[in-house]
Amino acid sequence: MTPGFAFERTAADGDARAGRLVTPHGAVETPAFMAVATYGAVRGVAAEELRALGAEILLANTYHLHERPGEDVIARAGGLHGFTGWRGPWLTDSGGFQAFSLAERVKVDEEGVRFASPLDGRRRALTPEKAVAIQESLGADVAMVLDHCVAMAPPPGARAADLAPRWREAAERSLRWAERSLAARRRRDQALFGIVQGGGDPALRRASARATGSLGFDGFAHGGLGLGEAKERRSELLATAHEALPPESPRYLMGLGRPEDVVLAIERGVDLFDCVVPTRNARHGLAFTREGPLALKSARLREDAAPLEEGCDCPACREHSRAYLRHLFASGEVLGPRLATLHNLRFYYRLFAEARRAIAEGRFAALRDAVLAAASPR
Repeated sequence: MTPGFAFERTAADGDARAGRLVTPHGAVETPAFMAVATYGAVRGVAAEELRALGAEILLANTYHLHERPGEDVIARAGGLHGFTGWRGPWLTDSGGFQAFSLAERVKVDEEGVRFASPLDGRRRALTPEKAVAIQESLGADVAMVLDHCVAMAPPPGARAADLAPRWREAAERSLRWAERSLAARRRRDQALFGIVQGGGDPALRRASARATGSLGFDGFAHGGLGLGEAKERRSELLATAHEALPPESPRYLMGLGRPEDVVLAIERGVDLFDCVVPTRNARHGLAFTREGPLALKSARLREDAAPLEEGCDCPACREHSRAYLRHLFASGEVLGPRLATLHNLRFYYRLFAEARRAIAEGRFAALRDAVLAAASPR
């Protein structure tokens, strides 16, 4: 592993595992959730608030920061740590998913990804080498390689039978890009994670994991999941890949994170997660609780004097009632989404802390069952 980094498994319960990821800017207890700070900020939440809520590591978006303000601006300000004020560990994605999600605008070939910027329409190019260089300028603790992401469902006008060749092409290209990414590294104080591809084919996922795992990355991520596949299928694909990945390395499931999805992935041995689910849903009036999701705009909360969630120590639950939160959303007050965001983030950090305790105490299955039972909205 890159100097300054270490990963140690501290407990296990079946395939679920607890551990500790050490970085130059602090340690992260795993399984861990990374709040998404797309432009270097979790929307509406200051760095000191994130620390108080329980955050240990954040994720920033390479593509968006490259577009604005530009990695050179951030580098001159001391990297993400100096520019944003978050002094703990940072992980940056490669920017590949954002490029691929531009759909008609994107063209993929062996060299990389070419697309038209949604900001100004100008053509952009993202290669494995450029993705590494941008992330090195950003100064993240953990960087991701550029991978070729392919959806689980066929595009309009295509047949399901067309997916298998697409999955194979993406997995093989991702491996070649991974080798180029390793060759492009210049910083030795930044960890680099490889990415497993292979679509919905277990054999392809296993082969991709075995080949990528042999290259010497600091950790490994699962790409192309959470894009419409059934939960049971996803669990199978995770388990298959984990059989071929180095067990001593951290594993990261990118972009996935409703509570029920999280516990099922932890059960299969995933260590790191990121997702916009807690913050995006909060802005739209959905709060997560131990009893399940709660719609804050619901008329039935109009005179509900109870806190959003009994026993929660977040600012929203300590100081305000459900009725007041509903009133804030009904009135269009920005305080409503902000308080809901603080609550949802605290809920996630509490959930992950409980997952670590449950693994250490050999009772993770009970926690999984409770989260799954509470998944239906109220």
